[in-house]
Amino acid sequence: MGNLVGRTPPSGGTERYKIILAYHGAAFSGMQRQARHRSVQAVLEEALRALGWAGRAVLFAGRTDAGVHASGQVAAFDLQWRHSSESLLKALNTQLPADVAVQAVEQVGAQFHPRYDARKRTYRYRLYCQPQRDPLREGLAWRVWPAPRLRRLQAAARHLRGEHDFVAFGPAPQPGGHTVRTVHAARWQQAADDEFIFEVTANAFLYHMVRRMVGLQVKAGQGLIEPEVVHAALRSQQRVRQLAPAHGLTLVHVEY
Repeated sequence: MGNLVGRTPPSGGTERYKIILAYHGAAFSGMQRQARHRSVQAVLEEALRALGWAGRAVLFAGRTDAGVHASGQVAAFDLQWRHSSESLLKALNTQLPADVAVQAVEQVGAQFHPRYDARKRTYRYRLYCQPQRDPLREGLAWRVWPAPRLRRLQAAARHLRGEHDFVAFGPAPQPGGHTVRTVHAARWQQAADDEFIFEVTANAFLYHMVRRMVGLQVKAGQGLIEPEVVHAALRSQQRVRQLAPAHGLTLVHVEY
């Protein structure tokens, strides 16, 4: 988030707006603006400029990697807008491409920051289990075969809960940053005969942290390793090699 502005209050009659943003990550090289690749930030800022926004950068609750989706990403910006929040929502969605949509808009205090004020973030990872590809599900779920066992997935997830040094699951977002995180909830459920969903809530996440969690747990679910290996990884602090694909992951909620 190094190129995003900080807690500068709005000026010149502007107000700060908080929006809930949904996007399909397949055609994006990530959330953060990049020089040569399409990003969620750049697309949103282009839509805002069409509405008269002249800011430097939109603030976000957190980065998502290339290919990762969101249904509850939070962004904030300062804008001089003389109409209702509902009309701003409609105006933005008129300007945005089909793979991005604003779900809600509200006016907030001038000091609100979607990243620094966030208390918890929740991600959801989806699997489906079939020996052959299913083109209708492939873009939003990871195809896993053979199918894992729910009991083993749940046993692995229990080791992730609580405050730990998660350096084995990813580096800090900023160089030199600490890697201790608190996982408030980590659970698996079977959504259908061949679908499993992992949902994890933490105060913050490391780079690729959820994808490494899923990759290791799926191996445990398939019986290739024991669920206790998750605890051993936390204790050893050696980087987990298993990395689940990005397209099964969605940022679903940010709590303030």
